Amino acid sequence: MENNEINIAKEALKYRLRCGATNLFEEYEQEIEHIKSLLLRSSEIAESNSLIVVGPRGCGKTTIIQNILTELMSKITFKENSMLVNLSGLIHTDDKIALKSITTQLDLDNATHGKSFGSFAENLAFLLQCLKSGNNRKSKSIIFILDDFDIFCAHHNQTLLYNLFDVAQSAQAPICVVGLTYRLDVIELLEKRVKSRFSHRQVFLHPKHDPEIWTEKLKLLLTFGNEISKKLDVIPKASNKMLAFLQNTYDSSKYVVSKSLQKSWNQQVEKLFKHKDILSCLETLFSLDISVTSLKNIAWDLLLTLNSDNPEWNPALVLKTLEDFLRDDKVQILSGLSVLELCLVIAIKHQSEIYDNDPFNFEMILNRFQKFSNSSTTMQGMERSLVFKAFEHIKALELIAPVSGSGLTKQQKVFQMYKFMLTSGQVKKAVTIYQNLPVDVSQWATSSIV
Repeated sequence: MENNEINIAKEALKYRLRCGATNLFEEYEQEIEHIKSLLLRSSEIAESNSLIVVGPRGCGKTTIIQNILTELMSKITFKENSMLVNLSGLIHTDDKIALKSITTQLDLDNATHGKSFGSFAENLAFLLQCLKSGNNRKSKSIIFILDDFDIFCAHHNQTLLYNLFDVAQSAQAPICVVGLTYRLDVIELLEKRVKSRFSHRQVFLHPKHDPEIWTEKLKLLLTFGNEISKKLDVIPKASNKMLAFLQNTYDSSKYVVSKSLQKSWNQQVEKLFKHKDILSCLETLFSLDISVTSLKNIAWDLLLTLNSDNPEWNPALVLKTLEDFLRDDKVQILSGLSVLELCLVIAIKHQSEIYDNDPFNFEMILNRFQKFSNSSTTMQGMERSLVFKAFEHIKALELIAPVSGSGLTKQQKVFQMYKFMLTSGQVKKAVTIYQNLPVDVSQWATSSIV
């Protein structure tokens, strides 16, 4: 492939990663249809409702909603009958900020200029009244997307949620409130008066813990021909700022990849995903982390391996990129310790294995270390103060953590109880990559005789 062709293909796939234009959510088909139906009813028959989408972090909640809205906005009737308001608990940290954002997204800044209101409810009622034209049926339906919904539950008196749910329940105006959260107990976070106005509709997203499925999803992200069926660039000109933003986000017309290039590209990807070492690495990777965020990060980094020096997929380079994702930060920290500090970590590992991860103190670890150092050719004659200083450094790196509630004084530091924050496997891996580690220390780390 020519360098220019590579750049075009890379940019087209990067665009898809940014806007979520690949169907990665086939297992959520029923849930997606349920959400889509709710939004359509709100737009077409002015039905007010509320819904919470619950799923673990990174499972694709926001991307799913984004894809649904993109598809629906390609319909003229939905665009004409609906307005979008997007709020995030991480950004709109109190109700005043949220109300200002709602006003801006509904293009009502001029209508509220110079007016003063006594409460949040009066503000919201005025905004909704401004959008009315004769009766509720002629009013545009407003779709509120509340990302990080659980954070809104921490707002003072939950005023925002109360008023939104109250409007939805009383049908004062056609609105649909969709909350996104990772909290399974989110309903319990709602105050009683708020909970009574919520429709109690919930959609649960449970990602499948199958590395093969996620490997196939990664392949989908790296191949052509997997775009969602709706053309993203046919979205009509939006009537409000939120729709305009989404239209610009999904402007895909500048990325045109020829059929011949798509075919040759896909053949290379297919060949790449038959490589045994790559499949093994992906299996390990997806057994540790199954999230759409991680999936897209991997795909993005793999695309970056292609350049003028490497115009085709290089299995060795791909494998190295994947192994970087498997790199354990704690192992890297261990490999940078002094030999004495690593010896103490090994002593803690043995202590934890013998006593089934029971808490330990400095005196216990010192005793175990001294048994080894007395028979070692390289670690003999270590002063107690030096060993304690190394122990304190391990604590500062949070490789060990104090057991809460011990309440010991400063003079009793050596008796403070700790718990080990590493696994045996992490210690063993650090020992294997540690540069110039004495042989007896290495043997002690891997020995079953502790």
